[in-house]
Amino acid sequence: MPDLLIELFSEEIPARMQARARADLQKLITDGVVEAGLTYASAGAFSTPRRLVLAVEGLTAHSPTLREERKGPRTDAPEKALEGFLRSTGLAKEQLEIRDDKKGQVYFATLEKPGRPATEIVSEVLERAIRTFPWPKSMRWGAGTLRWVRPLHSILAILSDEAGATIVPLEIDGITATDTSRGHRFMAPEPFRVIGFENYARQLKVAKVVLDPQERADTIWHDAEQMAFAKGWEVVEDKGLLAEVAGLVEWPVVLMGEIDAEFLTLPPEVLQTSMREHQKFFSVRNPKTGRIEGFVTVANRETADEGATILAGNQKVLSARLSDAKFFWENDQRLIAGKGLEGMAAGLDAVTFHNKLGSVGDQVRRIEALSREIAPLVGADPELAAQAARVAKADLRSEMVYEFPELQGVMGRYYAKSTTLPDPVADAVRDHYAPLGPSDAVPSEPVSVAVALAEKIDKLTGFWAIDEKPTGSKDPFALRRAALGVIRLVLENGLKLSLTELFAAAQPDADQADLLVFFHDRLKVFLKDQGIRYDVIDAVLAMPGSDDLARVVKRAEALSETLKTEDGANLLQGFKRANNILTQAEEKDGVEYSFGADVKFAETEEEKVLFKALDAAEARIDPAMQAQDFGAAMAAMASLRGPIDAFFEAVQINADNAVLRRNRLNMLSRIRQICLSVADLTRLEG
Repeated sequence: MPDLLIELFSEEIPARMQARARADLQKLITDGVVEAGLTYASAGAFSTPRRLVLAVEGLTAHSPTLREERKGPRTDAPEKALEGFLRSTGLAKEQLEIRDDKKGQVYFATLEKPGRPATEIVSEVLERAIRTFPWPKSMRWGAGTLRWVRPLHSILAILSDEAGATIVPLEIDGITATDTSRGHRFMAPEPFRVIGFENYARQLKVAKVVLDPQERADTIWHDAEQMAFAKGWEVVEDKGLLAEVAGLVEWPVVLMGEIDAEFLTLPPEVLQTSMREHQKFFSVRNPKTGRIEGFVTVANRETADEGATILAGNQKVLSARLSDAKFFWENDQRLIAGKGLEGMAAGLDAVTFHNKLGSVGDQVRRIEALSREIAPLVGADPELAAQAARVAKADLRSEMVYEFPELQGVMGRYYAKSTTLPDPVADAVRDHYAPLGPSDAVPSEPVSVAVALAEKIDKLTGFWAIDEKPTGSKDPFALRRAALGVIRLVLENGLKLSLTELFAAAQPDADQADLLVFFHDRLKVFLKDQGIRYDVIDAVLAMPGSDDLARVVKRAEALSETLKTEDGANLLQGFKRANNILTQAEEKDGVEYSFGADVKFAETEEEKVLFKALDAAEARIDPAMQAQDFGAAMAAMASLRGPIDAFFEAVQINADNAVLRRNRLNMLSRIRQICLSVADLTRLEG
């Protein structure tokens, strides 16, 4: 079985596109050859800035010959039926076979599709993959029609086995497939022949190209940590930047420099952001001072001076960038010293938030009012919460945030700390956007929680009021993220809040019921990730008080745990049996059996035991539900499993005696009422 090696060699592929491109190439080729009848043992895709590579092991050399028998019309059928069958098969009448069938003699056609060599199949699949490759952005160059992310220079495509390598016959827009590749653009640009993947990867390494992006990333991180360790420093972890830089170089050469002393007073977030966004530098911290004092850059080549010239050039550019940041910082400080942070925030009236929702200044005033409402509910001082809300978005008017939008809130805290504002206010300014994503930390200080909740609820109710809701995959105002932020703020801080009351306080014109459904959908996704089934969540969301998320989750967790026990699972079956019998009887009789079960009509011992069990369970469930001790309530409900099972074993519900039948149906009604007081078990599967 031959191995397949493909290299698509081009100008530099953007780092952000490489991971997706590797996956797309592997899928397009492997799916294509399998659909054509080939099989393979394994496949792996690789990339560097200038090449996209796929290695497939154990590919079959030919597709199999396929035979298909197709039944046609009877021999005495109309001529047109036979003509249609012949057209569909591509055969002549003489090539058909006549066989006996139950209803007479029938024509049969035997169709044979001969197998094809792998070279022919790979050629077709590869050409189709190249011409239809799903780049996010692509370009044409020269006079050809081919589109690629950047100009495509060459195609390596070979099938290799013990006998040697065979070039896949392929030509696209003047580019003919070969068995040659080339190394690093500057250090080893000469072409070399390839006879297989191992030979290819080995020659690339000699030619100063590391093929595996993970190996490049590991090399960068290892060398950076070693350099920092030698100075007693530490590299600030940034996995996203590491993946990006690994996609920018074929031969990573790590260099470390020091930040000029004049910039060390800048906030560390400013240094990190400036270096990451503009230079793709890693920040290096001095643990003794806690400051960012160095940087790591990654060159794409070795030099005779061991990178000194490259480092000097990078240092010069970095100094210019940090000079700008320092200028912004100092200008902002002067503005705040003159006007105060609230004075800076006054300019937000000139910034549009949304044409139907007014300015950012309008938004701030709404958040301030809502923060006052929420503060007592989360244990915060209403005045501090209102003060924090007034200045929370002031840094949007700063030069630093204008240059680095990702520092919103972070810079606001620094500016608040530079004035006389108290620490809880400064922290709330930083935290009011949080959490921004599923891995982002959730604020826990009361003032921060109040303002963060107010900011998100104002956004959600505002856009609901103007009917700008997420649709499908479109969510231009990040409302799903805002709802998840509210959910995490409530749950991780154990808050008991009525969402509908907060919606009404924030925006009376919003469709609160619809917005609550939106929250429930987000909550389902969140809890599903915690291992709680959708039907369990539905069963508790159907109960009163579903706008109290903490209560919903406690109830869902208790029900989920109960259903994992033998008693819980069997009780569910007993409840469903009782509910089905009762529902059928009520439909048949046209009455509701909802009261009147009396122990004096109990004919069997099992009935009497069940009466006592229902009384005992009810006595435990009611106070447990009032105290929101859902675990105790669920346990009391599950304790009914044995008496209910015994009742169904011993008793005929639809007895001939009308009094007994009515009493037993009312008994089933009581079972249903008690169980439904804990959760809507009708929504559970199984």
